[in-house]
Amino acid sequence: MKRFWYGLAIFLPLLLGACATITPVSGTFPPISPHEAQSGTLNGRQVRWGGILIHTQPEATQTCFTVMGLPLHQNGQPEPKNGEHGAGRFIACIAGFYDPVLYRAGREITFIGVIKGVRKEKVGTYTYPYPMLQASVVYLWPRRIKRPEVNESVSIFSGWGYPGWW
Repeated sequence: MKRFWYGLAIFLPLLLGACATITPVSGTFPPISPHEAQSGTLNGRQVRWGGILIHTQPEATQTCFTVMGLPLHQNGQPEPKNGEHGAGRFIACIAGFYDPVLYRAGREITFIGVIKGVRKEKVGTYTYPYPMLQASVVYLWPRRIKRPEVNESVSIFSGWGYPGWW
């Protein structure tokens, strides 16, 4: 009987741990948003930022991503919520070539990296201060499956006036 309980004590945590989602961007990071980094005073801080890709720009030795930042779930996945403002735009650059066909606008993406300053660029006619992130990790999230809304209520009687009820 003791063997059973010892085995259960070892097996149960392993089983429960298998339910946790571990990604390359999991972990604990300071709660600094791209909007807060626009001042340029947070350079050198390691952060985890993510959101929706706006644009991917391959360059000679690196690829830079323009992102609309969103709040992140604890596993690092962007959490778009109705009516919630974004966390601010940012630009993340990482060494190497990342294909713009795969990393296209509208995809969810998360980075881990170090804040490296602010670059001002135009959004329409507005000059926007983009915090720059020198990324060490990039994670492109799998597409979410959109499920149609289904009315799950069941009606036994349609009402007294329903034709053919009698």
